Formats: sequence, structure tokens, C-alpha cells
Amino acid sequence: MTVLTTAPGAVPADAEPPDTGERHRLTAVTGLAALSLDAMASVAYGPEAIVLVLAAAGAHGLGFTLPVTLAIAALLAVLVASYRQVIAAFPDGGGSYAVARTHLGARTSLIAAASLVLDYVLNVAVAVTAGVAALTSAFPALYDDRLGLCLVVLALITGVNLRGIVESAKAFIVPTGVFVGSIFVLIVVGLFRSHPVSTATAAGHASVVADNASTVGALLLLKAFAAGCAALTGVEAIANAVPSFRRPRVKRAQRAEVALGAVLGLMLIGLSVLIGRFHLQPVEGVTVLAQLADASLGHNRAFYVVQFATMILLALSANTSFGGLPVLLKLLARDNYAPHVFALKADRQVHRHGVLALAAVSAVLLVFSGGDTNTLVPLFAIGVFVGFTIAQVGMVKHWRLERGRGWRGKALLNGSGAVLTGVATVVVTASKFEEGAWLIVITLPLLVVAFETVHRAYGRISERLGLGRIPQTPYRERSLVIVPVSSISRLASEALTAAASLGDEVRAVTVCYPDPEDRAQMDALERAWAEWDPGVPLVRLSCARRTLGRPIAAYVRETAATEPATRVTVLIPEAEPERLWQRLLQNQRGAVVAHAVRRETDAVICRLRFHLF
Repeated sequence: MTVLTTAPGAVPADAEPPDTGERHRLTAVTGLAALSLDAMASVAYGPEAIVLVLAAAGAHGLGFTLPVTLAIAALLAVLVASYRQVIAAFPDGGGSYAVARTHLGARTSLIAAASLVLDYVLNVAVAVTAGVAALTSAFPALYDDRLGLCLVVLALITGVNLRGIVESAKAFIVPTGVFVGSIFVLIVVGLFRSHPVSTATAAGHASVVADNASTVGALLLLKAFAAGCAALTGVEAIANAVPSFRRPRVKRAQRAEVALGAVLGLMLIGLSVLIGRFHLQPVEGVTVLAQLADASLGHNRAFYVVQFATMILLALSANTSFGGLPVLLKLLARDNYAPHVFALKADRQVHRHGVLALAAVSAVLLVFSGGDTNTLVPLFAIGVFVGFTIAQVGMVKHWRLERGRGWRGKALLNGSGAVLTGVATVVVTASKFEEGAWLIVITLPLLVVAFETVHRAYGRISERLGLGRIPQTPYRERSLVIVPVSSISRLASEALTAAASLGDEVRAVTVCYPDPEDRAQMDALERAWAEWDPGVPLVRLSCARRTLGRPIAAYVRETAATEPATRVTVLIPEAEPERLWQRLLQNQRGAVVAHAVRRETDAVICRLRFHLF
């Protein structure tokens, strides 16, 4: 018989490798499915936003749809190239926040972070309500239940993301593929048609095109360009979530970014070509995408496949926020600008607190708006444009400092993108100011102030704790353990036993009130205590008011003042019931005492759990 031995420290050949969490991270394909839904779904409203602005100039104005779209596609190419560079330069994620923090200062980085937070939250509300609106358009009987439907969709997306970003990506690969595939089929089939095969969808709906054609001026084209740039929301999400990718993270994220740009650009250009080819005119109550599907595929099953896929992807495009915002909050928490709880990571690489916070804020927004967030649609693009502009400016400074090969061309590329996105930001904000853009103008600085307030609070905590400095050498002090009791029981015995193990001296304390009934109970307790004789003195704390925590806290303060070289510990015994519902039967005395002692003293608090099962 042969005996196999393993050298000390060696790993057996058949041993499973340690789980590093890589299997819970994204590949380029799953990253595209998890983080590109916002951008992909934007083709449902991006071309329509352009057409609606140009319709003010009549049919002549609609002829500029393709040139405006080509300009947006060019900006998309600039943004994709820029964010590929951001991914390489800042592999820890954070996008525009990380760029600004390094090159433009703390205040600018916080503006970028605030704009991204607003964009992510508004994107969830707009995406969910847009998907539900498409559903209620197909089934009008559900219109009155749209708020409940919005909350259900939000709960489903939240639940999937709590299982991990990879799980959400796997769940959304199929609907993403169906949507992208149906749009490309629509485009290819439409290119082979010389005229619309059907106009049934638009029949009976009033046109929104101006009757009298007007001159197409630069301002109108600029407004159409700015409105159409709503199709670019979500381009930054991959750069914000680089740590969510598998190794090599940078290469996988860059591939996903390029794939997103290519697919989105082709869809936008293809749909704009069809708008011109079919001489499409926007009408009330029917989306441009629905008219294109009708004209290209006919009013048949293929038409409903496109509509249903659009509805599903619009609702699921909220997932982009669930992939990007938790990572951004983690970076803010790491830099002490957000609560540290957002930096905690659960199993499956989930930033659970970030996911839940986003879901909670989005739910409040949905309830506040009644499930109808049409007023928010023009707003959620403003935040991301601010982030675009800051990231581009930061990358210009990055190249000027690095001065590597071809840095001038790269800086020129980023500078041009900054000008275009900056102009788009100004135009959208100015044109939509009275429609609600003022809310963004107010909320952005408020968020920045909130971040700075958190940062100052952590600064004070750090100074008080002496973080970053070598503390004094630990030393032993005399230890006194105070145990609150109300009766003699096994719980009291266990508490005194634990206290004797912890401290040099143990004292039991009990609170007595002036009522005759309470005094009688106190006398009975003292007689029983003397008979039991546990070797621990029982201290009576008289109190005129019926309060429990304050007399004990006052005794702790008095003891600490009279015995300054003594470390005081308050050990609070509590019974742990067998069933969760049985906690409702408890009097919560332990929680009351712990709260008072924690608030009014510096004593160590120890809560002893005695299991009743």
C-alpha cells in the first residue's frame, strides 16, 4: 500500500482553489447586459427628442434629423474613447468623480459625484415609470394601478441585484439581446423598403409638426442636439463600475465600453436614417419608435415584439443605476464623504446598503410622483452631462500632466468633448428650467454640502480617535462591574457569575421608587438577597420619578468621579426568547438601561444574552 504525504504548507492537487469572488464579477458580455441597459433603452426616446424639437420648424426641420444624430454619434464616439481612457487611468471606478478628485480638486469631484447620484436616482424613477407606461398603454385597464406596478417592478429589480451583479446580468442578457436584435431587424428590413409598409399606428392621431415651415436656425439645431443627447445617458456607467469586472478588469471594462458605443451608435444612426426615409412625422400619443416598427415591419406580431421588448428594457434599464451607484457610494465612503456602511460588501460582491438606499429613495420618488414622472424626464440627463463635462476637463489636465505619446491629440479629443457636453448642459438646463430643471440647480449644491458635512464629521471623529497616530501603550486598571437587577433568578445568577469573571469588584444595583407597593417589593428583594448571599452587595438607588435608566447612569457617573482610577463596566442581563415573536412579551428594560448609560456616561456596556431554549 502506497501512502501519499503532503509537505507542510503545500496545497493538495485536488484541493479547490480559494474563492476570491471573481465568479461573482462581470465579464465583458455580462457587463454589457448589467450596465448598458440605460444607454440601450435611450434609443426609445433619444431620436424622438430630436424629432419633437425639429418639428417646430415643420417638415423642413425634420430633414435635419440625420445630421443632428450624426453629431450626437460623433460625441458618443468621443465619450467612448474618453471613458476608455478613464477606465485605464482610474481602474478603481468612480468615473468623473475619480477624475475630478485627482485633477480638479475636492469640491469639483463632489459636484461630479452629486450629479451622478441625481442621475442614477432619477434614472430609476424614469426607467420604471416609462416601462410601466408602455404596459398601461397596451393595457389601459391597468392605468389606475400604475403606482403599485412601479413599486412591484422596483422590488423585483432590487431583489435581483441583492443576489449579486452577476445574477442581475444573467437575468437581463435575454431581454437585452431581444431588444437589440429586434431594433437591428427593424433597421435592416426598413432599409430595403422604399415606403412605409403600414401607418396604422399613427392613424387618427394628431400631428405635432408645425403647419408653417420656419427657418431652421442654429439655436433650434442646438436645442435638438441637446435634447437628443439624452440618448447618451448611461455611457459612463461602465467606467463607474470597473471593480465589478473580472480580471483583467481594465480590458474587460474597455471592451464592454466599446461594444456599448458601437451598438448604441449604429442603432441611433439607423433609426434616424429610417425617419428620413419614411418621412416620419411625430404624432400625439404614439412614440416615434412605434411608428418606425409599424412602417418597417408592419402592424403584426413583429411590431408587438418590438413594443414588448422596448417596454421590458425600459423598465429594466433602472439596473444600470443599481450597478453604478453602489460602487460610487463605496468610493465616497472610502474618502469619508458618505457613511462608511456603504463601503461594506456582502456575499456575491454586493454593496447591499447602496442597493437598498437607492431602492428606498427611488420608491419615495415614485410615491411622491404617483408613478407619473414625466416632469423628471428632461431632468435626469442634466446630471450626467455635468459629469461628462467634468470628466472631459479632468482628462485634459491628465494628459497635460502625463505628456505621454500623442497626448496633444488625446487632450484635444477630450477638450472638444468637454465643450460639446458643456454646451448641451447649459442648453438643456436653460430650456427646461421652468419645467423643473431648477430642482437640479438647487439639489446639486445641497448634496455637495451634505457630502462636506459628513466629511467634517468623520474628520472630528478621526481626530478624537487619534487615527493615523501611535496611541499610548495599553495598561491595566482596576475594574468594577455594575449589574442592574430587579429580582433573584437564574438570569441574575448568570449575570453575577459573568461579572465576577470580568472585574475585580462586582456590585448589583436596583432602582427603588417611593410608592408603598414598590417599597414593599424592594424590602422583599433585600431579604431574599440576604438569604441568597451571592457574595455581591446590592445597592439600592432611590428615585422619585418612575425612570429606570437615569438613576443607574447617575450612579455610574458618581462612581467614576469618586474612583477615577477604576474602569467601570455595566453588564446588562437580558433573556433571549425561543421565538422571535416572543420578544414582544419582554419589557425592554435592558435596552432602556443601555441607552441611558451609553448617552450619559463613558462606561463600557456589556449585554449578556441568556438563551431560554
